[in-house]
Amino acid sequence: MLNAVLLQAAPGASGGIMQIVMMVGIIAVFYFFMIRPQQKKAKDQKVMIENLKEGDSVVTIGGLHGKVHSVEEGTITLTIDKGVKLTFEKSAISRKI
Repeated sequence: MLNAVLLQAAPGASGGIMQIVMMVGIIAVFYFFMIRPQQKKAKDQKVMIENLKEGDSVVTIGGLHGKVHSVEEGTITLTIDKGVKLTFEKSAISRKI
């Protein structure tokens, strides 16, 4: 595909170069407005989950509110009400309140 683009650039050099510049521009826009923010959000989410400690109020991806009772390697136990404890995967925690 790149060869085809470069071959098209030969007859009208300014038109072909503009096509290449436009393609690079489109790729840059996708990177800076879509890919990079998603990577930053994923990194922030990972840091938040790693820093959870006992007593933090959290919301799960299902909308369940609770306080962290205990944190283990891959799971978190939440206290929902007096005597009601549920265990979730760490990835199920959406945000900290």
